[in-house]
Amino acid sequence: MTSSPGDTGLLAPGWADSAAASATSDHAYLRALLDAEAALARAQAALGLAPAEAATAVTEAAGAGAFDVRSLSKRARSGGNPVIPLVAELTKAVGEEYGPYVHRGATSQDIMDTATMLVAVRTLDLVLADLGRTERALARLAAEHRDTALPGRTLTQHAVPTTFGLKAAGWRALVLDARDRVKAVRDSLPAQLGGAAGTLAAFGAYGASDPAALPVAYARELGLRAPDLPWHTLRTPVADLAGCLAFTAGALGKLAVDVLTLSRTEIAEVAESSGGGSSAMPHKSNPVRSTLVASAARRAPQLAATLYGSMAAEDERPAGAWHAEWEPLRDLLRLAGGAARDTAELAEGLRVRPDVMREHLDLTHGLIISERLSAELAPVLGRARAKELLTRLASEGRPLAEAPELADADLDPTHYTGSAGALTDRALERR
Repeated sequence: MTSSPGDTGLLAPGWADSAAASATSDHAYLRALLDAEAALARAQAALGLAPAEAATAVTEAAGAGAFDVRSLSKRARSGGNPVIPLVAELTKAVGEEYGPYVHRGATSQDIMDTATMLVAVRTLDLVLADLGRTERALARLAAEHRDTALPGRTLTQHAVPTTFGLKAAGWRALVLDARDRVKAVRDSLPAQLGGAAGTLAAFGAYGASDPAALPVAYARELGLRAPDLPWHTLRTPVADLAGCLAFTAGALGKLAVDVLTLSRTEIAEVAESSGGGSSAMPHKSNPVRSTLVASAARRAPQLAATLYGSMAAEDERPAGAWHAEWEPLRDLLRLAGGAARDTAELAEGLRVRPDVMREHLDLTHGLIISERLSAELAPVLGRARAKELLTRLASEGRPLAEAPELADADLDPTHYTGSAGALTDRALERR
């Protein structure tokens, strides 16, 4: 394929130079379009609707790579999609004898939708690999820091102690939820084959005794699921992709925003393995991986909304709804792929600082365990007096150890992490 500058990700560092960027490039889409056309010829040959030599000729021409992406992009404007000029070029490349078997019986949307499913499957495989890296890194962190206490924070303030192991186990649970959704969607993505209006009529006209067998053979050639029906205006596969990709970006975004908070200069309980520099401030080490993942999480829902909106697709094939999907779906695949890559790097290199966490547990001079003290003092002083005492000590800013009523109390905040350890163990049982 002739080289084209294309979109290099200059304004998209979150996915630039990622495997997902390569898997969703214009060249990757062109490869998928050609794969779809070649598989159609092979499926027809397998059912006796085309000579085996025709299938071989189309497959070889599709694999030769002599197609100009930039030229196809320009010529796509005349028909509204790149399949039309590609079919013309592929037919010419196959030659006069077998050229008539190129694209026979199909419509442009059959090929475009099928290619999109191929691109999605190939990209989701990459996402799953990086989610696996992240899951393993978080499992190690959760096990290592099962009992590492730090302040739990609610509404930005210290609440009660928790453990970093439980926090990491929670991140991992979200990653596993994303993995399960991505796997389910990847395995459900179907080929598309319906012909002009979803009736498969043209294949019957070309001699198929059972046209409904052709989508099954077609899907088998591609490694995609066989469709129950042509889905030109039944956009469940695209909606499922929208949901799993937006969920994945959001799940990874939760981890990212926690790291952003915990790595603030005044908190510094964790740090990325290697931060990014500043153009103006030499002392800075910015949490760049977390920043990029958080950015993806903020963009993904709006892209998914466009795809959900495209479900309202009129007639048997729509004008505009189908076309509106292409760019946001590719953007979502790239965002999720880039975020998965960056999160894997983040989790594998995350530096945890238990000593700083321990210091922070003492910032409120024992008040971080006021919940437990209130429960223990209530039977002795009464509930109202116990609350009044702790409220007064908090307002005075006095260390709880100075209060005579608490002389014999256990004021060690690391002793009040509840069932955090057991919950972490339970979470790590999930595979």
